[in-house]
Amino acid sequence: MHQNSSKYFLANKQAIFAGLLTCFAIILGIGVDAFAHGVTEGDKGYIAETSGVQILPFLYLGAKHMMTGYDHLLFLFGVVFFLYKLKDVSIYVTLFAVGHIVTLLGGVLFEIKFNPYIIDAIIGFSVVYKALDNMGAYQRWFGFQPNTKAATFIFGLFHGFGLATKILDYEISKDGLLANLIAFNVGVELGQILALVVILIAMNTWRRTDSFMRRAYSVNTVLMMAGFLLMGYQLTGLFYLPA
Repeated sequence: MHQNSSKYFLANKQAIFAGLLTCFAIILGIGVDAFAHGVTEGDKGYIAETSGVQILPFLYLGAKHMMTGYDHLLFLFGVVFFLYKLKDVSIYVTLFAVGHIVTLLGGVLFEIKFNPYIIDAIIGFSVVYKALDNMGAYQRWFGFQPNTKAATFIFGLFHGFGLATKILDYEISKDGLLANLIAFNVGVELGQILALVVILIAMNTWRRTDSFMRRAYSVNTVLMMAGFLLMGYQLTGLFYLPA
């Protein structure tokens, strides 16, 4: 698909640029109401007030984070878009999960803080990167294909670090911290599995139709625009709102 889609890249560039302009117009219309890595206010209060080992609540919070994390879901959607074998899906999802776990645990346990808007802008860029990869843009522009497994792992690191940065802002209790973080990560993986089941069922159903290959390029163009929109939210917050 990379080769087939790349030769149409220039032919579709007007549609891409029009989509980008639309994204920027939406961003300007929204103004400074940007947000960082998503954790609801109710969950924020619970994280800040809880103390001791709370396995089940943190399992739930981890699963909820993944199931409602549009940035994670968009990236994973792009990752599995052209993966037809369950073995390949497992490899890529595992690479993403390992990266996510490493930086989430490490970031919180070692209290590594960074501006959340910059991290989340990179997470938005991960969606753009994967969409362009699916469109064959790198072969067209640079004449080579970047290592997709390495990219999935590296962006997994940023996705995990984004959440770690937000959790640190909520001053989670040291009492039971490691157990709660492990439970949270297990919840994230359970949520990821559930989300992937839904995505893969929908993708496999779509792949059986003639429209899949005809619409794949357009769908990834929309995915790319969604990534730019996420980046725009975070960059707006970086310049206009306190971290």
